[in-house]
Amino acid sequence: ESEYFKEKSRERYKIEAKNSELKHRHGYDVATSSGLIGMELQGAMAIFTVNLKRILKLLG
Repeated sequence: ESEYFKEKSRERYKIEAKNSELKHRHGYDVATSSGLIGMELQGAMAIFTVNLKRILKLLG
């Protein structure tokens, strides 16, 4: 229980919230295409979509 660990654990909920959004709203939890390339493409598109939504929200 070092100070570094306590500091990082306080920030963890922010990252977990983003991961939850990816999994539950954008299908990042289950692969819909077969093969490694298809899975990588699905992951990249889900992350791109979430980032684009955040950018538009900040601009608007």
